[in-house]
Amino acid sequence: MDHKAGYVNIIGKPNVGKSTLMNDLVGEKISIITSKAQTTRHRILGIVNGDDFQIVFSDTPGIIKNPAYKMHEIMNQYINVAFIDADLILYVVDITDKKIDEETIERVKKMEVPVFVLLNKIDLSNQEDVEKAVEFWKNTLPAATVFPISAMHQANIKFVFESIIEKLPVCPPYFPKDELTDRSMRFFVTEIIREKILLNYQQEIPYSVEVAVDAYEESAKMINIKATIYASRESQKAILIGKGGSAIKKVGIQSRADIEEFTGKKIFLDLRVKVDKDWRDNEEELKHFGYEA
Repeated sequence: MDHKAGYVNIIGKPNVGKSTLMNDLVGEKISIITSKAQTTRHRILGIVNGDDFQIVFSDTPGIIKNPAYKMHEIMNQYINVAFIDADLILYVVDITDKKIDEETIERVKKMEVPVFVLLNKIDLSNQEDVEKAVEFWKNTLPAATVFPISAMHQANIKFVFESIIEKLPVCPPYFPKDELTDRSMRFFVTEIIREKILLNYQQEIPYSVEVAVDAYEESAKMINIKATIYASRESQKAILIGKGGSAIKKVGIQSRADIEEFTGKKIFLDLRVKVDKDWRDNEEELKHFGYEA
């Protein structure tokens, strides 16, 4: 039997459930999930292998219409690459969102690869509205296949997965068969910490900070990690630390628990906070944080 392989790239506006879908399809928590928009900042690959197939899922940041920082411009470039190297596009749409993204729709129309429109969050809708949405998207993107889904409740995900395999081109695997992702453990540590910041702080704080792992020392039973949270202003640093260090301690406890679950080892986590005023607009700093144009 011929081997199939391909890049399946997930695109859509912020907060449509792309990361939850990615984790559903991969079967592991690859992408961090919060209710806040712009949770995903990088292009993350999740690799699923079968005896005769390899699917390379790609979760991209949400499409940012008016980039405010150099970081946003690089995030949009990740999306552009996702259009270029895709063997199949998963265009995720929030079924409760009445505003369509006409610019993205026009780009999708020009794609010469299969497109699946995934109408997510059907659990928040009713049967009549779902049927209307399916009809609308069939008319809007006639070449696409439309799937109503609920990533949160994994509704119809198995059928989408099986349909993806059917559409994959005949191709040898792109990655070794035992690989789950192209990202390092250091990257996932920073993402786990950033997820806890998104969950624990409000307003501008989660969007103004970035995380870097300064040291990662692994032994047979334990991993020692030193990481720094970079804030944009001194006032944000104070909020991140909290009274008597209570806020940063909470982030550390939650992060350590998730990292231990992810690695299967005991974790010692040393978290610090520094101020880096213009990191979102500084190309050298962005490279340090893994943002490559």
